Amino acid sequence: MRDQIRQLVKKYYAETFAGKTVDPAKQGVKYAGRVFDENEIVNAVDSCLDFWLTEGRYCEEFAQKIADFLKVDNVLLTNSGSSANLLALSALTSHKLGDRALKPGDEVITVAAGFPSTVAPILQNHLVPVFVDVSLPTYNIDVSKIEAAITPGTKCIFIAHTLGNPFDLGAVQKLVKKYNLWFIEDNCDAFGSTYHGRLTGTFGHISTISFYPAHHITTGEGGAMITNDDQLAQIMRSFRDWGRDCYCQGGENNTCGKRFSQQFGTLPLGYDHKYVYSELGYNLKMTEMQASIGSAQMDKLPLFTAKRKANFKRYHALFSKYENFFVLPEATEGSDPSWFTFILSVRPAAPFSREDLVKHLNERKIETRNIFAGNLTRQPAFVDREYRISGELVATDFIMNRSFFLGVYPGLTDDMFVFVEQAMAEFMGKYV
Repeated sequence: MRDQIRQLVKKYYAETFAGKTVDPAKQGVKYAGRVFDENEIVNAVDSCLDFWLTEGRYCEEFAQKIADFLKVDNVLLTNSGSSANLLALSALTSHKLGDRALKPGDEVITVAAGFPSTVAPILQNHLVPVFVDVSLPTYNIDVSKIEAAITPGTKCIFIAHTLGNPFDLGAVQKLVKKYNLWFIEDNCDAFGSTYHGRLTGTFGHISTISFYPAHHITTGEGGAMITNDDQLAQIMRSFRDWGRDCYCQGGENNTCGKRFSQQFGTLPLGYDHKYVYSELGYNLKMTEMQASIGSAQMDKLPLFTAKRKANFKRYHALFSKYENFFVLPEATEGSDPSWFTFILSVRPAAPFSREDLVKHLNERKIETRNIFAGNLTRQPAFVDREYRISGELVATDFIMNRSFFLGVYPGLTDDMFVFVEQAMAEFMGKYV
């Protein structure tokens, strides 16, 4: 019967999704979207037939595929990339780290030109974000300005690879080593990118991934934490799983062999280890159905990466014709980005504004997005928050006012690129 269901699901996919064409003039050109085939749906239905709703065989399979791809020791799945960031930073506050634990008031180097969930965990853990400016055309942290931002209170660097473009990991790692800092690598937009031939997400003490539909692969909602440090992995698992000290997988008991023989705090000797809580944790686990989809998506990651790179090149060729009017993106030296988007900025001397162009594109159903928060220090959520700006955020404000991006996700078609090219020719015809 299970095989019959799988065959029917494949038939359903073929009749419902396969071979569908999109007319960009009618349906538009999205900046992102899920790309899938029958395998994701078959896996999702298969997981439902097991009706094992929490972590199970698909979670184990998905995590192992990520670990094999990145060649890392520990992959912990969670319910979103934002949760992954929260858990990663929270883990560094654990008392189990002794003198190296982050404490309230400690400073964390980051940037304001990005997504808020890289910075929010800093404030949520009562730490102090220290904002360093970025630089164009990479749109990443200006590594020449990091050292000036470091004080005796600086304990961590927590930054993202902007829109898939790796930041200068070599320079950052030197500072991490010199000042004995923690390093969290937000890899949510860059899964599949490399720096000097090595995959991003493998440089930090901890790295994070997002599986939101806009990202490189998707589980709908979902994320992961990556580390080669077994202690950090155990701490992150504790924060993810209610704060409990026990590390048994779901459905398992007494993995440590000492379930009823240990002393914790002022609890009775031998108190059930499954109900001992050593951290102030959450419940942020991934579900089995999400992981079943992610497992099928992982098989497509190399193809998705190749398509993103090709789509980026296609947009770069298109906008190079108008380079007098735009700052075009450039990969960080030594890197090979799996681009999340194609980002560009309207030059100050251009006879039109960003708003003029994105209005024109969106009227034609061509989706654009700003670089997320623009400048986080100007966002309502950051009013009256404790943070520090090192130097000035000149480039960050430039991005806030002049930058936007188009999608390069694998679902783009030749017709969509032609449609965007025509729309740009129509707009630029007034100025060239």
